[in-house]
Amino acid sequence: MTVRAVESWTLQPLTGYVHEAGARLVLLMTPAGQVLAQFGFTRAVDVMAAAALGAAIMASTTELARQLGQPPFAALNHQGQRHGIFLPKQVLAADFERELNESLSTLFGR
Repeated sequence: MTVRAVESWTLQPLTGYVHEAGARLVLLMTPAGQVLAQFGFTRAVDVMAAAALGAAIMASTTELARQLGQPPFAALNHQGQRHGIFLPKQVLAADFERELNESLSTLFGR
């Protein structure tokens, strides 16, 4: 299986989750859809499309919760006949995305 990570610290939690959940495909991403790590994706599955759709699902359900006067949903589950998608709550620090972007900008000289 293919395993890729932008940040090396994501590899251990990612492989642990894959092992425990028995997942075939996993994306670790920011709420904005930036992929931090991935497992099991091949050319047959468009990673960027999956990340964009996941970000859109999170954004729309967050707004739905706001409209209902509720806190954001803790997790989202979409279950089909053969496959399911599980989107757990955000577990990263509030400023993680900003710090990651700054690190990447420094790394690539932008």
